[in-house]
Amino acid sequence: MYEEVTHALRIAVLAGGESAERDVSLASGRAVAAALSAASRQVEVVDPAISDLVHLAWNDFDACFIALHGGPGEDGRVQSLLESFGVCYTGSGPAASQLAMSKSAAKERFADAGVPTPEFIVEQLTDPRQEHVYLADLGFPLVVKPDRQGSSIGVGFAGNEAELHARWNEARRFDSRVLVERWIDGREFTVALLGRRPLPLIEIVTPRALFDYEAKYESALTEYRFEHGLSDAVTERITGMAVAAAEALETRGLVRVDLMVDRAGRPWVLEVNTVPGLTAHSLAPKAAARAGLDMSGLCQWMIEDALLAEAKR
Repeated sequence: MYEEVTHALRIAVLAGGESAERDVSLASGRAVAAALSAASRQVEVVDPAISDLVHLAWNDFDACFIALHGGPGEDGRVQSLLESFGVCYTGSGPAASQLAMSKSAAKERFADAGVPTPEFIVEQLTDPRQEHVYLADLGFPLVVKPDRQGSSIGVGFAGNEAELHARWNEARRFDSRVLVERWIDGREFTVALLGRRPLPLIEIVTPRALFDYEAKYESALTEYRFEHGLSDAVTERITGMAVAAAEALETRGLVRVDLMVDRAGRPWVLEVNTVPGLTAHSLAPKAAARAGLDMSGLCQWMIEDALLAEAKR
């Protein structure tokens, strides 16, 4: 199938939407559209907040590039819709997308697969003080996150009960389900995967307690280091754990796995992002560039991977 259409690929790039990550998604969509256009692809950016995907003329396109972060674009709903219309699309399928979007569901799958992940609780409560017994078991400090949100939106650090209450209320602005996770004292890394092939490991260094939204998109002090000083053995342990996390969720295409490495050198998987950012600030394009794959090459790989996956269905 790929050989038949590669000379004149027509690509719909889904970007925008109505989730809290709309602005990031639009930026990813612009970057993807520019990269594919530079590779002589026919590209149309489609914003689901404006265009009805159900009535879109999908026969006009050879493939759909999903750059929708959060909400329907990342939780499997858009993937299910595209499959119902027989549309080829980039990234993971509905089941893997739904699993990865829920941090708690993904962590349960990690535990089943023997992939280390920090202890956690998740509840739909209005007041975290109702969970004081469980939180006492986890101990402080803690990390508080909306269960189904990306781009580090609503993520906060809690060193005591007062901070926990504030962080809990902030997280609940974005999701009725709030995940409270044991904080890992160590170094933060991310591994982008092309299928099951890891790209160069990136260490994230920020003066903030967490790699939150401000650190990710607004701070000039955040550093992304390829020269992290780790031994080959430790690097392989981290990338191997990232691959194991992706396998546990049965993802495909480009994904990004976020991990902490504690003071003893043990990696802990935090989450898997099935629609990683593709903006100028994003980590997956940085890792791809380090491996010699520019933005056009990365986007073309994603399209080819989608076409091959569609041909096998």
